[in-house]
Amino acid sequence: MTASLTLVILMAVLFGAGIAVMLERSLTRVLIGFLLVGNAVNILMYLMSGAPGLAPILGEGVDEGEISDPLPQAFVLTAIVINLGITAFMLALIYRSWWLAQLGAKGDLVDDEAELAEDAEEAADLIRSSAADDEAIQSIIDASDEEFDLDEELEREASARDDEGSRQ
Repeated sequence: MTASLTLVILMAVLFGAGIAVMLERSLTRVLIGFLLVGNAVNILMYLMSGAPGLAPILGEGVDEGEISDPLPQAFVLTAIVINLGITAFMLALIYRSWWLAQLGAKGDLVDDEAELAEDAEEAADLIRSSAADDEAIQSIIDASDEEFDLDEELEREASARDDEGSRQ
């Protein structure tokens, strides 16, 4: 295996700079250090993949020893995706810490009084509207000249079921 000396030096510099920057207390510097270390790992996997060869497609007349190994390429792509996901998570943490720092002495205790007042007003409106609906339904029932006797209606339904049962 022949590794390019330039890539080995670049990988070592990225690892060193990334670790040094990650030791700082600032989350932004930790993120930058993580990105540097992630890129160094990608270069390391590229270097360890072996000598370049033909495309990793086995066909007629192609010797298996001449094609390159596709596994390191898959590892590098997976490492890139993982690096991107962790970067997004770290950016969310950085934003959250910046937002909490802007609040000052309040910290994470954000006043929700406006939201609570708005919610209470909406609940009161719902109670008022349901009471108005109940009154409107009762007034319609009172205005109706139709007499409804619940016991009589239940007896009629029971006798209708009995008649159907005796026919079968």
